[in-house]
Amino acid sequence: MRENYPIIIIGAVLGVLSILFIMAYMSIRKQKEAIGFDRNMKDGEITKRLLRYAKPYWKSFVLVLCIMLVTVSYDIIAPILMGEIVEIIKDDFPLSHLVRLVIIYGVVLIASLICTYVQAIILQKTGQKIISHIRQDLFAHIESLSHNQLSSIPVGKLVTRVTNDTAAISMMFTNIIVNLVKNFFIVIGVLVAMLCLNYMLTIMVLCFVPFIVLFTVVFRKFLRKAYRKVKDGTTDVNTFLSENLSGMKIIQIFNREQAKKDDFDKKNKALGRSKRGEMYVFGIFRPLVYMLYVSSVLCLLYLSGKGYIKDFSFLGQTVTSGLVVTFYSYINKFYNPIQNLAEQFNWLQSAFASAEKIFTIFDIEPDVVDDEGAEEVNEIRGEVEFRDVWFAYKQGEWVLKGVSFKVEAGQTVAFVGATGSGKTTILSLICRNYDIQKGQILIDGRDIRTIKISSLRSHFGQMLQDVFLFSGTIRSNVLLGKEGVSDEEVMEACRFVNADKFINRLSLGLDEPVRDRGNNFSAGQRQLLSFARTIVHKPSVMILDEATANIDTETEILIQNSLEKMMKVGTMLMVAHRLSTIRHADKIIVISDGRIIEEGSHEQLIERGGAYYTLYKIQFIKSFGSATAMD
Repeated sequence: MRENYPIIIIGAVLGVLSILFIMAYMSIRKQKEAIGFDRNMKDGEITKRLLRYAKPYWKSFVLVLCIMLVTVSYDIIAPILMGEIVEIIKDDFPLSHLVRLVIIYGVVLIASLICTYVQAIILQKTGQKIISHIRQDLFAHIESLSHNQLSSIPVGKLVTRVTNDTAAISMMFTNIIVNLVKNFFIVIGVLVAMLCLNYMLTIMVLCFVPFIVLFTVVFRKFLRKAYRKVKDGTTDVNTFLSENLSGMKIIQIFNREQAKKDDFDKKNKALGRSKRGEMYVFGIFRPLVYMLYVSSVLCLLYLSGKGYIKDFSFLGQTVTSGLVVTFYSYINKFYNPIQNLAEQFNWLQSAFASAEKIFTIFDIEPDVVDDEGAEEVNEIRGEVEFRDVWFAYKQGEWVLKGVSFKVEAGQTVAFVGATGSGKTTILSLICRNYDIQKGQILIDGRDIRTIKISSLRSHFGQMLQDVFLFSGTIRSNVLLGKEGVSDEEVMEACRFVNADKFINRLSLGLDEPVRDRGNNFSAGQRQLLSFARTIVHKPSVMILDEATANIDTETEILIQNSLEKMMKVGTMLMVAHRLSTIRHADKIIVISDGRIIEEGSHEQLIERGGAYYTLYKIQFIKSFGSATAMD
C-alpha cells in the first residue's frame, strides 16, 4: 500500500485542482457579462501589425536572443552545480573540488548578470525607437483625418491613444516578448535536464503540466477581455476630463460643479469595477499555478523523505540527496516562469488591448484624400467658382442646394444670412475640409479635386471667430513653424494688421508667453494675432469667418482698418453678422436655407430693397434706434 502513496497523493492533488478549476471557470463565466466580450481584432492580426514596426530592428532582437542564451544557461547549469556541491559535502570529497565548483558557479552567475544588464539596455533603446515610430505614424494619421472625422472623435480618446496606449505597447517590446521567449527556453531546458537526470521524477512533474496548459489557455482569453474593458473605461475618464477641465469656467459660472462631479464619479466607479474584474481574473490564475508548484514539491519531498535523505530507488531509478536538491531547484525554475507568465500575460493582454485601440484609429480611412493624378500647384491667382454645388454633412440633409457663384481674382466677397444658412460651410468647402456630393468647385478654372490637398490649403489663409493659440510665445504662434522668417518680418506683419500696438506694450514683445488657448490675451488681441499669422504665410485667398464677432468697439476699429489693408493683398472671402464691416466688399452674396437669394454690391442690394435691405435695416435700427438716417 505504501508503494502506491505517491500515485494516491498525485491523484488527490489533481482531483482538488480539477474542482478548483471548475469553480474558477464558473465564477469567471459570471464575470463575463460584466466585462463585455465583443472581440474586435484577432491576436494574430495584432501581432503581425506590431511586428512590422519591429522588423527594421531585427538585428537588435537577434543579438538579445544570443545574449539570452547565456542567462538561460545559468538557469540550467546552476541547479546541477548545487546538486554536485551537496554530493561533495555529503561524501567528504577534497576541498579543492568544492572550491572549483563554487568558482564555476560564481563565474556563471557574474556572466549571467552582465548579460542581463546588456540585454536590458539594448531592449530599452530598441523599444523606445519602435514606440516613437508608432507615435509619429499615429499622430500623422490623425492629422490626415477630415474635419468631420475629427469632430466625431473626442479629443481625450485621441490623447489616450497617443500616450497611454503606446506606453502599454512599449512594455511589450522592452520586457514582455523577450521574457516570454526566455521563459520558454528555460522551461524546455529544465525539462531536458530533468529527463537526462531522472526520467521517472520528471514524469511525476509532468503530471501537472496539462493543468498548467489548460489554465493558461483559458485565463488568457479572460484576461484579454478584462483588459479591453479597462482600456474603454480609461478612455471614457480621460475624455471626460479633457472636455470638462477645458470648460471648467462654464461649469463654475452655471454652478454645475456637483452635477459634473456626479458624472465623473459614475465613470470613475465604472473604471474601478473594470479594474476589479481584471484583478479578479488575474488573481485566480497565479494561485492555481502556485498550488501546482507546491504539489510538485510535496511529491518530491515525500519521495525523498521516504528514503530518509539517503540514496533510494524510485521505480527502478536511483535517487540521491544531491539529485533531490537539483530537482527541487529545477521544479522552482520550471514553475517560476509559469508563475511569471501570469504577470507577463497580464502586461501582454494590456499591450494587445492598447494595440487594438491604436490600430482602430489607424483603420479609420480619411474621408478627404487626394484624387488619383492630383498635382501640386505652385501659384494661384485666387479666382473661385461654385457650379451647382450640393452638400450635406449627413446623407439626405442638404446644407447647400445648387449653389453657384463666381469670385474674380483679387475681389472681396462677403456672405451673409441667418445662422445655419450655409455661409461657413461654403468657406470650408473651398479649402476642401469636406468633399461635396454634387457639383464642382474651381480655383482659377481648375477643379480643386485635381489639386493635392496640402498644396491647395497652402494658398489659403483662414481667420476664424474662435481663434486658437498654442502654448508657446507670440512669435511661435504667428509663425506656426514657418522657417526662414526674421523677427523684423514678423513685426512687419504685426504692424500691417495693427497688432504691434499691444505687442509693443508687452515687456517681452514677441517672446511674451502664450498660455493655454491664449487665455492671457483678449478676444480682439487673439484675432489680430491670427491676422498677423495669415499675412506672414502670404496666402493668395483669405477667409474670414465671423472674425469681428464679440470684439469691443476700439479693437473693431483696429480690425476694420486691418481688413481694409488685407483686402488689397488678394482674394478675400468673408462671413460677417456685422454688416457694417462688409459695406466696402466688391460683392455681397445673401444665403438662405442653403440657396443664394441675392447677389450684388452693398448699394445695389440696398436699392433692391430685398432680404439684405431688411437685415441691414434691422441692424441699423438696433444701433441708432431709428431708420430715418438710413433714408
